[in-house]
Amino acid sequence: MSRGPQFCWSRWSVLFPAILLVGILDACSGAPKPVYFPGYPVGFVERGVASWYGPGFHGNKTANGERYDMHQLTAAHRTLPLGSIAVVRSMNTGRQVTVRINDRGPFARGRVLDLSLAGANALGMTGSGTDDIELRVVGYQGRVAEMGGLRVQVGSFSDQQNALNLLERAKHFYSGGRIQVIDLPEGKRYRVQIGQFSREAQAETAALDLESTLGIQAFVFRDDS
Repeated sequence: MSRGPQFCWSRWSVLFPAILLVGILDACSGAPKPVYFPGYPVGFVERGVASWYGPGFHGNKTANGERYDMHQLTAAHRTLPLGSIAVVRSMNTGRQVTVRINDRGPFARGRVLDLSLAGANALGMTGSGTDDIELRVVGYQGRVAEMGGLRVQVGSFSDQQNALNLLERAKHFYSGGRIQVIDLPEGKRYRVQIGQFSREAQAETAALDLESTLGIQAFVFRDDS
């Protein structure tokens, strides 16, 4: 992959202003009730590298407010609406698993998805740590809520001053900058995040501009706070 994942959100939002969604997870009480979600990207497909996260994050709060349970079939994606149901297929083995998006990430170059330990086990990728996958959105489960705006993350530091220095440089090109402090198993991280965008195409353009101008790696993600 030359520049990380390719997105087609804007295309789906134009073609499907209001799509009737049906959750496909099996449950004792049957399938979830259909949900109307304007602009929801059922049929969205993305290919790339998936990784997984486990014991060091077990019990931490996820982006949708739940506690991360590495034994549940969940995953983290940077921009898909929380509650998205996706079928993830290994391009190497053909094995597949259905997961629910409840967290944000991964913030690593070339990665498109962070699976829970259970999801990684289902694909047989815990040994290698990563796998080439295809992700396909098939439905939605949960309470419909307004989706957050998009931001561009341009750096993550263990030293706060380094984060402040990069933020000052980036603010010359885009407004709306901030530093988000995250507690990770290895310690605090200071994430530098720029802009507030309503469309993914705008955010992706900004990310490319910032990469070229600042010589950094940039990631688009949805800010659910």
